Amino acid sequence: MEKENVFASGICFKKIFWLFMLGSLAGCYMEVINHFIKSGDIVSRSGLIYGPLNPVYGFGIILFVLCLDKVKNPILIFIYGMLLGGAFEYGCSLFQEKVFGTISWDYSHQMFNIGGRTSLKYMIIWGVLAILIMKFLYPFLSRLIEKIPMGFGNIMTVLLVTFMTFNATISTCACLRQAERAQGLTASNKIEVFLDKHYPDERLNTIFENNMKVG
Repeated sequence: MEKENVFASGICFKKIFWLFMLGSLAGCYMEVINHFIKSGDIVSRSGLIYGPLNPVYGFGIILFVLCLDKVKNPILIFIYGMLLGGAFEYGCSLFQEKVFGTISWDYSHQMFNIGGRTSLKYMIIWGVLAILIMKFLYPFLSRLIEKIPMGFGNIMTVLLVTFMTFNATISTCACLRQAERAQGLTASNKIEVFLDKHYPDERLNTIFENNMKVG
């Protein structure tokens, strides 16, 4: 039930959007830290051109909140989280390959992998994340978001939605154009000339360091 005079009360668009932003931000830094621990160097793990944001994690937390909000049993949360997370990860990898001709991860070397796009290991991790998110992180973030002053929250939501719409659009266009360049296609209009000038391969490869070309 929504509360009056409370910003983003209940499960509404504003709360979902703020969860997406926080999840995208936290997920990006989590990937950077994980890579640093393994390899000792700092690399970009952004999923968009502007800002340390990885939308995969943002959409992941939204998926869990929308699908598991009514599930109370931790065992069921874990099982559903495994299935949802694995299917989501598989779908993201497939979409990226078919649309952009690249992949950001390959689990082919792991046992019990599914097409290299997800694996039992990472499905278990998704299950654990589902429990952590639904039992601890989501309740905490929900209360935190609801404490945002109404006026400030509404203004920031509009600004951030505008920013993310632009960010996602320009990132998609730049990556699609990069895929065309990889096929040897020259710029055929002013938009493609603009993308070639401002978002060349050198810049995109620095931002999306873990992207691997397919084929």
